[in-house]
Amino acid sequence: MAQFKVHGRAEHLRPIRADLSDVLHRAAVEVLGLPEAKRFHRFFPMDAEDFPTPDGRTERYTVVEVVMFEGRSVATKKAFYRRLFADVQTLGISPVDLEVVILETPRHDWGIRGLPGDELELSYRVDR
Repeated sequence: MAQFKVHGRAEHLRPIRADLSDVLHRAAVEVLGLPEAKRFHRFFPMDAEDFPTPDGRTERYTVVEVVMFEGRSVATKKAFYRRLFADVQTLGISPVDLEVVILETPRHDWGIRGLPGDELELSYRVDR
C-alpha cells in the first residue's frame, strides 16, 4: 500500500497534474512493485504565499510525500528517487526542484477495507 501527496504552486502543478500522476505511478509500479491498479495520488496546488520556494529552487518546486508500508530496501527507495528525478524532467521539473520523502509505517498502523493492514492479503511484495 502507498499513498502519494503532491504539493506545488498551483500555476505549475495544475497543468501537469495528469502527467505527473502517470510519472509517479510508473515509478511506483516498476520500482516499488505496486500493482497497476493501485493509484492513490492527491494533489495540493497552492498559492505562492502558501508554498514558499526555498533558496536555489524555482517556482516549479514540488514536494512528493509517499506514505507506504515499511519493508522496501534502501536500494529500492534510492532507485525510486533516481527514477523520479530523471522522469520529472520531461514535465519541466528539474531534479533540484523536486523533493521526495518516503514515510514508512508498520502494516499494523494502517486500517484498510475494515481490517488492520497486517491482516490483509496482499497481491504484491513490500520487502523488495
